[in-house]
Amino acid sequence: MTTTEFRPKPPRATSAPICGEGCRVPAATAATCAGERYATEPVPYDAVLLLGFGGPEGQDHVIPFLRNVTAGRGIPDERLEEVAHHYRHFGGVSPINEHNRELKAALDAELAARGHDLPVYWGNRNWEPYVADAAQAAHADGHRTLLAIATSAYSSYSSCRQYREDLADALEATRLGTELKVDKVRQFFDHPGFVTPFVEGIRTALAELGARGVTDIGGEVEVLFSTHSIPDADADRSGAPEDDLGPGGAYVAQHTAVATEIMAQLSIGSDWQLVYQSRSGPPQVPWLEPDINDALAELPARGKRAVLIVPLGFVSDHMEVLWDLDTEALETAEGLGLIALRTATPGTHPAYVAGLADLIEERLLGTAPEDRPHVTALGPWNDVCRPGCCENVRLGFQPALAGVAP
Repeated sequence: MTTTEFRPKPPRATSAPICGEGCRVPAATAATCAGERYATEPVPYDAVLLLGFGGPEGQDHVIPFLRNVTAGRGIPDERLEEVAHHYRHFGGVSPINEHNRELKAALDAELAARGHDLPVYWGNRNWEPYVADAAQAAHADGHRTLLAIATSAYSSYSSCRQYREDLADALEATRLGTELKVDKVRQFFDHPGFVTPFVEGIRTALAELGARGVTDIGGEVEVLFSTHSIPDADADRSGAPEDDLGPGGAYVAQHTAVATEIMAQLSIGSDWQLVYQSRSGPPQVPWLEPDINDALAELPARGKRAVLIVPLGFVSDHMEVLWDLDTEALETAEGLGLIALRTATPGTHPAYVAGLADLIEERLLGTAPEDRPHVTALGPWNDVCRPGCCENVRLGFQPALAGVAP
């Protein structure tokens, strides 16, 4: 197969599916079409859409994949090849697709064990199978009322709204906008099913540090909670204007709240920071800081002997974890003489899979917000995204499902 045979991702939707009278949310079920923050009416969903980012699965896939990721920006292949080395280093294969296959299988099994006849269809933003493929397959199998879950826990353009745009793109590409109803579960950053694997991962790493002779956990160990950096302007617009969460918006507030809760559960007294990784784009554009490598460089002077790197912004070990943390950050730590351990992502941890099933059941049952599990004061987050949520400064507001326009 040559690269010219790879299918590009579907084009951007030019409009969202038309709502019925009084409906404020495109392609929504009766439980969400009025645009209220929470859906408290039971809905008999008949399938689940698992939304992924996508990744290449061979050397020939790398450049076509990066073309998809950067579509509309006019970046030549020569420049794409400059960033392709992350994937080339691992044989051109991103682990994210295999992780999502495993997660789909685990979620299928969990739902079946709970007595739900609710098949899971998986589709990606940037590589096959695309979201449009998943929607088409669900429709072909006779399903008409779908509930989407994005493999991203936090609020921002790239981690929430863009998945909602993917849904609009898929319905337009498949011409199923009048036949499918699609809702989306809430952002799950502070659901205990997402948080528990991080707590357990840190405990495991602390035990390993102890076995390596690091006994003064409170004084010698720093915990770095790492997440993907995004432009300051996009961070400030994450969440909705009505949330009024200050600089960094919902993206920074949610990560900070979860990290605070994790440290409170552990009761270890270590210093910790929220740090950022994987920034891209022109250097004159401000992005969230500090970069994890800069934060690491400051630790020896503060008397730190060891560091735990916690990939708080990631649900699985995809490329940003394998390269930016397991390769670059660990090399930085080694050069500084630090003992460094990277803790686990949720992956297919039983608590995480069960938590996703809980989120589905909330919507099947119409669970009241006060009865929904959450571990920070910010939650439970919205079922229906609020007006003006997570604007992309460069693109503005594009058609999107599961939220009130714009």
